[in-house]
Amino acid sequence: MTTCTLVTGASRGIGAAIARTLAGAGHRVAVHAGRDREAAERVCAALPGGDHLVVAGDLTDPDTCALVVAETVAGLGELDVLVNNAGVFTAHPIATTGYADWQRAWRDTLALNLIAPANLAWLVADHLLHRAAGPSGGRLISVGSRGAYRGEPTTPAYGASKAGLHAMTQSLAIALAPHGILAAAVAPGFVQTEMAREVLDGPGGDAVRAQSPFGRVATPAEIAATVGWLATDAPVWISGTVLDANGASHLR
Repeated sequence: MTTCTLVTGASRGIGAAIARTLAGAGHRVAVHAGRDREAAERVCAALPGGDHLVVAGDLTDPDTCALVVAETVAGLGELDVLVNNAGVFTAHPIATTGYADWQRAWRDTLALNLIAPANLAWLVADHLLHRAAGPSGGRLISVGSRGAYRGEPTTPAYGASKAGLHAMTQSLAIALAPHGILAAAVAPGFVQTEMAREVLDGPGGDAVRAQSPFGRVATPAEIAATVGWLATDAPVWISGTVLDANGASHLR
């Protein structure tokens, strides 16, 4: 039976790589874009296999979350896996950020990085629990960050949001295990994406790469392969895991 999967923030970067990895593994994929639907259309058109779908909308709006899930179910005919990947990473160092900007950074970051994944998790779990085939086999996968453990001095709201995402994943793993639903997360370090380009191409880029004994940062494909395993092949006993994927740049 074909697995149907929603990947949020899949118009570029890690999300696009996840969509490609899962499509290559036989999933039918709903490629979500927050704003750039045309980019998502290009990702979708290039996916192996067929019968994929593009969905779009601002996930900080709870009603849009519900619409995205409903469109995914209607378009794919089913929904088995959610990959919460969409996120924002905006610098707001406490010593140099004004109070109004500080509030805005926290509000916007938590809205997309934590509240939206929570809403989507509820919606997908609700679908799984009430579908005719039953919930067993459903998977909720989230892309967190090593910043939840290591700290993010210039983007503290990002670190806090990812710590919350990890904790939510583990709470859902316990709550949903009796229904046969797996919940797990992956915690990358820096990845060579557009979102990280300003840091990696800046004066501190070499220092970031030196954090890993490999002397580089991850490629999107490496993180996608990890997510793909969690979404496809990982045994259910992995549920509740937050899997580090940071090139030994932070060990715990």
